[in-house]
Amino acid sequence: MFSLNVPLPPAVDQLAADLHPKRSGFDRVRERHALVCKRFGTDDVSGAGRDASDADASGADREFTAVPSRADALDRLRERLRRPLRGTAPFDVAVTGVDVFDAPASGSAPVVYLAVESEGLVRLHDRLCAAFGAVEGIEGDSYVPHVTLARGGNPEPGAVAGLVDAAFEPIRWRVHALDVWDPEFREVAATVELYARTDR
Repeated sequence: MFSLNVPLPPAVDQLAADLHPKRSGFDRVRERHALVCKRFGTDDVSGAGRDASDADASGADREFTAVPSRADALDRLRERLRRPLRGTAPFDVAVTGVDVFDAPASGSAPVVYLAVESEGLVRLHDRLCAAFGAVEGIEGDSYVPHVTLARGGNPEPGAVAGLVDAAFEPIRWRVHALDVWDPEFREVAATVELYARTDR
């Protein structure tokens, strides 16, 4: 339903544009780029409650799960994010090269992506997985921070190697906020500022 993403600087989009001519033959070439920190499922944003009218024949109440509106789901997610994000200081991120998933956990292969290095991002991801659980195969120990460029299809001979061998100066930036991304509406639904906790 939502994901927590690292905002990307314009230099990353410019790099992707510079590499665009090398991405021929792929089924899908990403025009919108994202660096996902954590994905959230329906269970992460659904509310649960009890309703007296929802009693069974014996008169015992049954628990039910409400399907929240988009606004309610966003409010609940923001509330649940408060604890694991508390005290998270801004952290450094770097795009350092191009790499490939030859056998991705899901979807078509190959997946060519911008490789991302960030100890702070990995630590935050681990903390969020401890709070929300990990999506099997792509999160937790399997998490590889990356920005997808293209995937699937039948790239021209040497296309993948040409992308992986592309040389560029690393792009480095400091992350001061995270975006809650709504894939249904394809927009940032909320922004969460990061700041280190100070003991007073």
